[in-house]
Amino acid sequence: MWGEGEGRSFLVPAGDILGFQILLNLFNREYEDGDDYDVTGSSIEDNLRASWRIDRDPFAVNQILHPYQGAMYHGFARSAGLGYWEALGYDFVGSAIWEVAGETVPPSLNDQITTTFGGSFLGEALFRMANAVLASGGSEPGAGREVSAALISPALGFNRLAFGDRFDGVYSSNGAPIFWRAGLGLRHNERGTDLGVLSNLHDDQPVADFVMDYGMPGKPGYEYDRPFDYFHFEITATTSESSLPENVMVAGLLSGSKYDAGSLRGIWGLYGTYDYITPDVFSVSSTALQFGTTSQLKFTDAVALQGTVLAGVGWAAAGTIADAEIDRNYHYGVCPQSQVALRFIGGRIGMIDVTGSAYYLDGTGSSDRNGHETILRARAAFTVRVYGHHGLTVQYVASSRDADYDDPTLTDTLQEVGSLSLSYTFLSETQFGIVD
Repeated sequence: MWGEGEGRSFLVPAGDILGFQILLNLFNREYEDGDDYDVTGSSIEDNLRASWRIDRDPFAVNQILHPYQGAMYHGFARSAGLGYWEALGYDFVGSAIWEVAGETVPPSLNDQITTTFGGSFLGEALFRMANAVLASGGSEPGAGREVSAALISPALGFNRLAFGDRFDGVYSSNGAPIFWRAGLGLRHNERGTDLGVLSNLHDDQPVADFVMDYGMPGKPGYEYDRPFDYFHFEITATTSESSLPENVMVAGLLSGSKYDAGSLRGIWGLYGTYDYITPDVFSVSSTALQFGTTSQLKFTDAVALQGTVLAGVGWAAAGTIADAEIDRNYHYGVCPQSQVALRFIGGRIGMIDVTGSAYYLDGTGSSDRNGHETILRARAAFTVRVYGHHGLTVQYVASSRDADYDDPTLTDTLQEVGSLSLSYTFLSETQFGIVD
């Protein structure tokens, strides 16, 4: 097991990132239409002199592919022994190089934000999860765990393969309590309004999800000295072409402290959050800094209430995808937001999850100040353990977007979608994540 500084290198991730960018540019040049990737010395010189702008690439390109690109940068630096804040510097510089020299179009301010910060939040969670897989294999992880870790964090997998013993250590979790669950089932869209061109939305779809809580407070002796010593990660995918993935959400403690009041134990401080939510008929994505707390209140050894409350401000994009232009009708701006998540654990029988998120976007910080939209998302789920680590989950998710614009070319709309699902759930432990 190792931490930052062992076998570290500043040159290796720099070479990794530049090599990755060259390959990505060549791939895009070959398979993408247009000349956006036909980079020359003149295009680089033009971009160095150009003003940074807000671009209008497809929503998924800007809001999940760019953060994932930043997560690759982050993984290259972290797997070369660098700390979180050092890796964040590589995320920032790597993003700036791509904006200037990876594309011919003028550099994008929104991409710089999402690639750097969204990429660091997503990348750190993926790096920690990949190392958790490796650590479960002991001092010499087998080939299966190596492949699984590489699928979670390809940058980590590349450095472990390319540099052998130099970077083959496993990043220490310091004994973090980890609880995860994975589900596979069917979902029924039982209601929807203002669907536009998506009026033929399939009522029934397969659905798969994965949720992990890493470093949940309550374990004696576990400290929160490093960014993301606590984080929550979740991802949901369906077969809908307009919603793949349906959501990716990350919230990690960047800096904070523990507190202890008898049976209540928790952490509070500054969190970094990245959200990407596309419930079929509209989209919202945010990279934010939020203050809040995560805690566990134990009633008995087997009964507890866990929860997180966050509030802060981010840079967000939101809009309808039920439009002839599909995914280019969206708006940017500074976005006040909040999140609440509660989980009641009833022994080894089952648990109830209730979560809610709210976003308000009025174009502050961009040229889109011609109205506002309020987006709400709520989820309620009941999981019952059937046998061993196997359970069943019934879940209802409701999402709404209330948009009101002054621009006569934009339509005021109230878009809503609600879905009910039944899933088989595998639980990493039978106590549903209670921390002793």
